[in-house]
Amino acid sequence: MTEAMLEAKRPNRASPVRKLDALIIGAGVAGLYQLHQLRELGMNVRAYDTASNVGGTWYWNRYPGARFDSEAYIYQYLFSEELYKGWSWSEKFPSQSEIERWLNYVADRLNLRPDIQFDTTITDAKFDETTNRWTVKTDTGETIDTQFLVTCGGMLSAPLTNVFSGQDTFKGKLFHTGRWPKEPVDFASKRVGVVGIGATGIQVIQTIADQAGHLTVFVRTPQYAVAMKNPKYGQQEVDAYKARFDELKNTIPNTFTGFEYDFVHKWADLTPEKRREVLEETWQDGSLKLWLASFGEMFFDEKVNEEISEFVRDKMRARLKDPKLIDMLIPKDYGFGTHRVPLKSNYLEAYLRPNVEAVNVRDNPIVRVTPKGIQTADEKLYELDIIVLATGFDAGTGALTRIDIRGRGGRSLKEDWSRDIRTTMGLQVHGYPNLFTTATPLAPSAALCNMTTCLQQQTEWITDCIRYMRDHDLTVCEPTKEIEDRWVEHHDETANATLISKTASWYLGSNVEGKPRRVLSYTGGVGTYRQKCAEVAASGYQGFDMR
Repeated sequence: MTEAMLEAKRPNRASPVRKLDALIIGAGVAGLYQLHQLRELGMNVRAYDTASNVGGTWYWNRYPGARFDSEAYIYQYLFSEELYKGWSWSEKFPSQSEIERWLNYVADRLNLRPDIQFDTTITDAKFDETTNRWTVKTDTGETIDTQFLVTCGGMLSAPLTNVFSGQDTFKGKLFHTGRWPKEPVDFASKRVGVVGIGATGIQVIQTIADQAGHLTVFVRTPQYAVAMKNPKYGQQEVDAYKARFDELKNTIPNTFTGFEYDFVHKWADLTPEKRREVLEETWQDGSLKLWLASFGEMFFDEKVNEEISEFVRDKMRARLKDPKLIDMLIPKDYGFGTHRVPLKSNYLEAYLRPNVEAVNVRDNPIVRVTPKGIQTADEKLYELDIIVLATGFDAGTGALTRIDIRGRGGRSLKEDWSRDIRTTMGLQVHGYPNLFTTATPLAPSAALCNMTTCLQQQTEWITDCIRYMRDHDLTVCEPTKEIEDRWVEHHDETANATLISKTASWYLGSNVEGKPRRVLSYTGGVGTYRQKCAEVAASGYQGFDMR
């Protein structure tokens, strides 16, 4: 967008304050559905997004290889059979461009665009205790007065972009995967460096390995990776999954992780031979089924976890073969499933290519970016033309702490969460009346969930709560300290029983210096969480101060 275009859309600073019933931050999966629901209540509501179009995660993350790792037919809205069946997927795990088209389809079918303002960033929001309303400001100088503030900014939407000193001195091109340009990037004959081998880095590496002149991968934390099987869908396959709409609608919201499959086996009940059969069957599915539907004991029992971890290591060794690569790329110091599990397509095989080099930076870390490339602690310089940072996000909290949000008494959400990350069911925060949140910590949507499943549930709970308030002539809703304390205690008790809490990953905020450590996602299961939320609503929102 040109400066002239920005100026044209920039409101006059003297223009009247816009008054809304609800303001939604974000126009991705959660924001679109939240906007639809609140409009259905007859509310004056508007969504704002920094992006120039809808899509959220699938607008920003357009890096090479970006695609679903949830099956397309479950990464869907299930509130409308017509909407569900009006879109047909081309394969089991579609790529970013197709996903982005789908979200545009949703926005158009529901006629949401008239109530979305793009190219606009919310900069600060302050609760006025005299009016019980929020005053919200944007980077374009607009001021909005709204009763409800609903954040749909996403779990992984605050990229860690400035991670090495000297990045601004690099003479080549530097990209972060979470802010990838719309224009194609030409890797041909280029010396390319990729930093980060999490789920995103894996997708990039396996996609560009045969494009780059030379690819250098800087390896710090190796990942367990499951081989993806991604069949194309013809009309027969599309008809088959659409015929399952009622089944999926009734089952997916109640499984442990919001996927179509669930844990049905108990480790202790099976012989070693039968356990191996289950592991092989879930591995051969070519999905996240091994992680999310083989044996739930992997999250609690170290012996079970080690056996499953060794099963995956064996699969990876068979593909890598090279002892040096095996030592560098196969995890040894944490168990399978305790970090985010990526799906791969010829990722490990990429390292066997003559133009691909793996550099171990676990004990010899990157210290700086220079004008010519990346320098490690041993002072070796890797000269590069392109640097790709797959360095992750400030998960769960970053989308909100990058906004100056002030609640009662001027308290700052950024400052509060810098001391202790707390929410009430990931839906509200004590001290911030009429602030509703999705994809924030202490709910399954923080990580351990098929995102559409959990985001639909959260936005529906928020809508039902606001409907209840309107029906009972109530204007303010805030969780009490007591209910938040109880939820945090329950969350921690559940999380600390798992092996996830004993590892270091972004699941605990370990990737952000100074961030308080707490398992970000609720680990009690999607179905259990849904039930607990429903119980609160059925009680007339006991524990919430409504007036």
